[in-house]
Amino acid sequence: MGVVAALGLWAAGAADLPDDAFWRVVAATMVTAVGGSMELSGDAGALARTHAGVTVLPLSVTLTGALLVGAGFLWPCRHRAVAGAGQLARWAARIAVLWLAALVALAFAARQTFAVDLGDGVLGAIGELFGARPRVGFTTDVPLTAGFGLLWLLGVLAIALLVARGAPLPARLRRPQASARPVAYAMVVLLLAYVAVGLVVALVTAATRGHPAQTFALILLGLPNLTWLALTIGLGATWNGRVDGPFGLPAPHLLDEVLRTPDVSTLNLRTLAEHDHRVWWLVTVDAVLLLAAAFLAATRSPARLRLWEHAVRMAAALVLTVLLICLTGRISAHYGLSLLGIGDVGGGLSGELLLRPRLWSALGLAALWGLATGLLGALPARLVPRRHRGTGRT
Repeated sequence: MGVVAALGLWAAGAADLPDDAFWRVVAATMVTAVGGSMELSGDAGALARTHAGVTVLPLSVTLTGALLVGAGFLWPCRHRAVAGAGQLARWAARIAVLWLAALVALAFAARQTFAVDLGDGVLGAIGELFGARPRVGFTTDVPLTAGFGLLWLLGVLAIALLVARGAPLPARLRRPQASARPVAYAMVVLLLAYVAVGLVVALVTAATRGHPAQTFALILLGLPNLTWLALTIGLGATWNGRVDGPFGLPAPHLLDEVLRTPDVSTLNLRTLAEHDHRVWWLVTVDAVLLLAAAFLAATRSPARLRLWEHAVRMAAALVLTVLLICLTGRISAHYGLSLLGIGDVGGGLSGELLLRPRLWSALGLAALWGLATGLLGALPARLVPRRHRGTGRT
């Protein structure tokens, strides 16, 4: 996680931050990637006021950590057919202790302050006259970071046990796991497939259109933020957002065009197609990948399941997946500085970045897509021969 975060921030230009702040920003990125709580602060003296806040998960770092932690948790158990609840709990507790120790260390390291350059305009002149030297910084809420980081770890371990074939679960948990594992596994494959497709597109874009540093920063920090957003938009979901000020969404430029408006904008297939009609291909990509996921889930499910049961399971899994995307894909960032009541006078000292889903409509559309693709994907799966038809093992 540290390597991915460091390379991504280096590609984004964070290595040029003053006061040797690069590694502290890397620590802050790792903390936020696992749900840690960051606090922004400002100190501009009695003559000035600062305000700032940020809520965003760098999902490339999050995904890397989830894959490595899940694999590390399952590796010592790979030769066991069955493990008791106590054994799994002790192994998870050992991982949790090491995890919390590392997370607390990162939380204490993720603290830094920076001086704000007021520029040569009106704000700069006023600041020099009154001796105001604003500073902004970030720090972490250690207890909240430890709590959210532990919940993140428990979630990753639970998903790893759920999707892994042959996970050494206690006997009473094996039947529920066998029932849920096919669609859970299919959803994980679906999310990874979207990241893989996005990676190919990003690399082609970097090779043909330039700006390789910006593209690699996106890949290493926020590629799932973009590709999983595209998944929901292809389903017909709508997001609301706004970009104001000198910063915006990293890529592609199309999102910045749609969201950089005076008011909160609507982000969906229709509004994106007004700028680039090629976004309608997202519907086709969704249909193909969802049908493939439904087929995969059906081939791994017990042969006795009826078509409508496949459809219901696919719908439930896709709703939970879209819910996860909507919760982790939200972005909220703002900052500002005012001096003697004057704010952002030619200095670019304020900005806002907002992205949030219309949750209930997104979940409803996910349910409809899940029912349809679950039914259609299960039809050809009935022709695939399966071993252990009574238990559903393949």
